[in-house]
Amino acid sequence: MKPVERWVEEVARLAEPKEVYFCNGSDEEAQWIMKKGMEDEKINGKPVFYELNHKNWPTAYLHRSHPTDVARAEHPTFVCHPDRDTAGPNNNWMDPREAKEKLIELTRGTMRGRTMYVLPYAMGPLDSPFCKLCVQITDISYVAISMRIMTRMGKEVLDRIGNSEDFVKGLHSVGDFDPKKRYIVHFPDENLVWSIGSGYGGNALLGKKCFSLRIASWQGYKEGWLAEHMLIIGVEDPSGEVHYICGAFPSACGKTNLALMEAALPGYKVWTVGDDIAWLRIGQHGRLYAINPETGYFGVAPGTSWDTNPNMMRALKAAKFYPTLFTNVALNPDTNEPWWEGLGPRPPRLLDWQGNPFDPSKPFAAHPNSRFTVSIYNTPNLSPEFENPQGVPVSAIVVGVRRTSTIPLVVEGFDWTHGVFLGARMGSEITAAAQDLKTGTIRRDPFAMIPFCGYNMADYFGHWLRIGKQLKNPPKIFAVNWFRKDEEGKYLWPGFGENIRILKWIIDRVKGRVRAKETPIGLVPYPEDIDTEGLQIGRRELEKALEVKPEEWRKEAHEIREFFSKFGQRMPEELLQELEKLEKALGG
Repeated sequence: MKPVERWVEEVARLAEPKEVYFCNGSDEEAQWIMKKGMEDEKINGKPVFYELNHKNWPTAYLHRSHPTDVARAEHPTFVCHPDRDTAGPNNNWMDPREAKEKLIELTRGTMRGRTMYVLPYAMGPLDSPFCKLCVQITDISYVAISMRIMTRMGKEVLDRIGNSEDFVKGLHSVGDFDPKKRYIVHFPDENLVWSIGSGYGGNALLGKKCFSLRIASWQGYKEGWLAEHMLIIGVEDPSGEVHYICGAFPSACGKTNLALMEAALPGYKVWTVGDDIAWLRIGQHGRLYAINPETGYFGVAPGTSWDTNPNMMRALKAAKFYPTLFTNVALNPDTNEPWWEGLGPRPPRLLDWQGNPFDPSKPFAAHPNSRFTVSIYNTPNLSPEFENPQGVPVSAIVVGVRRTSTIPLVVEGFDWTHGVFLGARMGSEITAAAQDLKTGTIRRDPFAMIPFCGYNMADYFGHWLRIGKQLKNPPKIFAVNWFRKDEEGKYLWPGFGENIRILKWIIDRVKGRVRAKETPIGLVPYPEDIDTEGLQIGRRELEKALEVKPEEWRKEAHEIREFFSKFGQRMPEELLQELEKLEKALGG
């Protein structure tokens, strides 16, 4: 018996499903699983899937999750290294033996009467040196179908694993959706994720945040590469030259809009490589190379529209890859079409995200964290380099936050170490993507990885610094903030497709074509070097968007020092020195 089969048999003895089914990733299989979700399986007494209007939304289906299960849950997420220090203060920790005992009892018999789907999948192109082979077990059709969209799933993965023990294991069951029995537990040294009690994407699609970030970041630490919460885009200029940029943004801070941007500047085009996860390795000529290990988008629906993200709307309406899923959006019962805030005018009649008649006095019909799951192969501007097994060469790294004040529109790090400091000091306003946190407050979120780094973040910073020392041609690192407001609460920068103007400045800096102004926090543009032709923005607004206010930054530096102090002696000395330089430059 092969190791995969032996493990599946062990899980089946524990969970006691009525049947075990090995998925092959075919279209015919997907249609069969969708039918099971519409006719046989239930969540909260209702079908897992509802077919939508396929005339206007080809291959689209609606999924309504359990009402307690609508976002990534952080408090029941654990990283179980043998010791607490390795997990760090950025992770919840439990002794691995205690965690296993708890999970075994919670999983015992939990799949009775259900199908146990075995999902063999690969993260990254199968022939890539980046590629990791994985197997997830689940007992819900929503996860089986979502993993087919988000990963390279199929029999070929099983064939490649063969008799090897070297594959990442993911064990998932929705259980009874009881939040008190909800756990998402990672065992980095065993390449194992064990999740129970949730069917929501980030808690249940174990190839995504659980493996591709938490487990993979630990693999990268040991093997000399980086697993990052980053988009990857190629920016083509009018001459046809393409520069590849990686960008770290906390969830719901415009990452997907930027990844699929329709550039507002004539002659410029953005090519999408990925919108959420990047694996970075040192490649040819000492350059950093990136791949997107995923094959789909799990994006936030509210705010997505023909105005904000036309390429994503085209992807959602494409019929290339079966199916496309909408989770916890509202439904227009008259046309059987999905709807969410920001899509367009609200129809006269709606069913809310739970399927109840919508009361217009309520703040929203679609859940604020409602999602779509759609194949990347539907993308109209998918990069020709998406399947390149070596990845794409990275010219620049951008770290972005959502802040109404303090953080300028764009700032460049003085060098690699200072650029790592820009990423390490990130603080962003919390959004609805995390279930158990208060929205609107500021959370320190270095490299947008605070929920996803699978080991002590101080060691993670040190790993970034070591990678930089090995690069002969390191990318420049920039920090951006599209969300700064004026005294009247109006955004100073239009954002969306106009962000190409900032990317143009970044590329100009990479190419050495424009100068920059030195400030205590880094290098900022001279307003005249940002291309504003055809843009309705005055110089005064642009200056405000780029302004560095010492009094605000003194407060910011104090909060950064408080955050760094949580990591004690493990915090890299180089970053503490960068903080001291900042404090000295700010004075006061």
